[in-house]
Amino acid sequence: MRKIDQLFAEYAESHQNHTNKTIHWICVPLIFWSILGFVSLIPSPHIFVRYFGAISIVSLLALAAVSFFYFRLSWRIGLIMIFVMLLLEHLVYFVNVKLEHQSWIFFLAVFILSWIGQFYGHKIEGKKPSFLKDLQFLLVGPIWLLSFILKKFDIKY
Repeated sequence: MRKIDQLFAEYAESHQNHTNKTIHWICVPLIFWSILGFVSLIPSPHIFVRYFGAISIVSLLALAAVSFFYFRLSWRIGLIMIFVMLLLEHLVYFVNVKLEHQSWIFFLAVFILSWIGQFYGHKIEGKKPSFLKDLQFLLVGPIWLLSFILKKFDIKY
């Protein structure tokens, strides 16, 4: 069994309840996005890309590190997640421009409310979140959700 399949199987063990899964479909992307938002606020030079916005060097380094983790598991998932993360970065840029110096409050609110949702989902499930056992599951959650989309379209990962 491939490592990615092992990670997905282990992650799925504590995500069987329909309500918990639904909560994860909402909260996991929001947590991932809010973390990208926090990273974007770290002072560093920015690169401006026409029709996209600006992305900080620190954000690019974080995206590279996360992409490396995903590419080690599956080149298709790594490639798709680069696209997803860049799309999320565009939304981060939009919030940063609209809310200016207050965007951190918005990212913090999304982060806290999403984690409350996550823990509520696991209370319903009756099982602890996977990341309490192994921190890499914080990065597995987003691609576990992506795997369902890929399976729906019969795309192998």
